[in-house]
Amino acid sequence: MGSRRYSFVSGLRCSRCRREADYHTPQTVCTFCGATLFAEYDIGSLAERLSKDSLSNRVHSMWRYHELLPVKDPRHVVTLGEGMTPVLKSVDGRLAPLVSELLVKDDGLMPTGTFKARGMSCAISRGVELGLRDYGLASAGNAGGAAAMYAARAGVKVHVFVPKDAPVMNLAEMESSGADVIRVEGLIDKAGVLASNESKEKGWFNLSTMKEPYRVEGKKTMGLEISEQLGWTLPDIIIYPTGGGTGLVGMWKAFNELEEMGWIGSNRPRMVAVQAEGCQPVVRAFESGAEEASPFPNPKTIASGLRVPAPFASEQILKVIRESRGCAIAVQDSEILSSMRRFHRTGVFVCPEGAATLAALDKLSSDHWLDRNERVLLYNTGNCYKYGEYLTH
Repeated sequence: MGSRRYSFVSGLRCSRCRREADYHTPQTVCTFCGATLFAEYDIGSLAERLSKDSLSNRVHSMWRYHELLPVKDPRHVVTLGEGMTPVLKSVDGRLAPLVSELLVKDDGLMPTGTFKARGMSCAISRGVELGLRDYGLASAGNAGGAAAMYAARAGVKVHVFVPKDAPVMNLAEMESSGADVIRVEGLIDKAGVLASNESKEKGWFNLSTMKEPYRVEGKKTMGLEISEQLGWTLPDIIIYPTGGGTGLVGMWKAFNELEEMGWIGSNRPRMVAVQAEGCQPVVRAFESGAEEASPFPNPKTIASGLRVPAPFASEQILKVIRESRGCAIAVQDSEILSSMRRFHRTGVFVCPEGAATLAALDKLSSDHWLDRNERVLLYNTGNCYKYGEYLTH
């Protein structure tokens, strides 16, 4: 865009009470009600100045959508080339014989091998723009690894609170990148409390899931990419592995902004949140009609990214599922392992969380929840190289 505005961000607003927050200073959650803050954009002005065709010659990363991202000055962008991962077509019916058109969005090809790169690139870029040098966060593994890599790229410091039984590759990634890794006895909920307390005490910026406004903006690019890659149409159904749920919320935000720009219509995918049977707080809340999820007791699953007993964004996750006429479904670890093998034998090297989407599709097909002629997209959030212990099962 030359000398034109790099970002059309216009401010921050609370997702619950709708109060505004100061965009020009570091923000975590709403100071009035404690809910997540969302970035807003001057969509009217942007729609007048940007066309779909103008994207064709842009950088092949998520920053091709920089007008809809919150960083004002391109000099502050911290990037490793994240985004624009492929949408793969399943053409021979081996993965899902009961679905005529199956797509897989494969974020296993991202820097750091995980979709977490999207949120960390955006959040740390905005943090650099605001002058932040120290960050604290809780992670089940992949978010900490991505945060460590992007912090190293930016020359800033990140302090990661992570369960001591997090995947070995995640821990190695954090430590080799220079992160301060604090191993916690317990799960990510306990890590989250410690990250919040320590960040407050030591003056670190809390980068934990949905406790700041900008990781979700990076995850939003998942929805922007799907829309562009499918010719500005959307699938009928998106099946998404849901731990913290930022990606689900981010995609929905992207679709709403694209419609406001006039780039897509009002039709939306039915959004399906997949969880493990051993940790299904969102599923239980959805089935009971609750507006927020209660902490899930004694969570256990091989899919570490799904072992989130109390997602901070559950209110937003459930809102998206219900607005889209979607559902929440739980699958067994044995089904996840079986689905991993099926994926791998078609050349898609999915992580356990990504494999859960295929297990969910099997159940939804058997229950006749979806129609054979609907276009279904499964979202793979990471690469299986980080989960080598499951490759021999």
